[in-house]
Amino acid sequence: MSTLKRMQNWGDRHHPVWLDFLRIILGLVLIWKGIAFYLNIGAFSTLMHNAHLGTAVGISMIAHFIIVVHILGGVAIAIGTYTRTFCLVNLPILIGAVFFINLSPIILRPYSELWLSISVLVGLLIFIIEGNGKLSVDNQLLVTKITKHQRTAN
Repeated sequence: MSTLKRMQNWGDRHHPVWLDFLRIILGLVLIWKGIAFYLNIGAFSTLMHNAHLGTAVGISMIAHFIIVVHILGGVAIAIGTYTRTFCLVNLPILIGAVFFINLSPIILRPYSELWLSISVLVGLLIFIIEGNGKLSVDNQLLVTKITKHQRTAN
């Protein structure tokens, strides 16, 4: 059995319910940041340009990609479907946010979002291992499928 599969199995067996609330909060934070980036697309593009993350066309495409991934990924993570997949998709974005955007020479400026980015990055890493949990759409679909299978077997 591969290491990744063993991690997933361990996460599925050792998932307390309170962790589901943290997953939902993580999803809502991603949605909130995606909407905030969309509403401030000019400032977001300037921030990315100042971090030297590509050309003007590339920055615009990357900015829109980040917005879509944050909003769709946040919804999926919050409701508990394809959690590991969307955590993996958001992982490079948050690594970039922590190391390229927030670790600038003015890191200690007031209202720095470094700690928010680090918290979301840690949350993504946790839910790559832990997965959905009991309060999730995927778990409810699995329970429904098992129940239907047991009814037809009887």
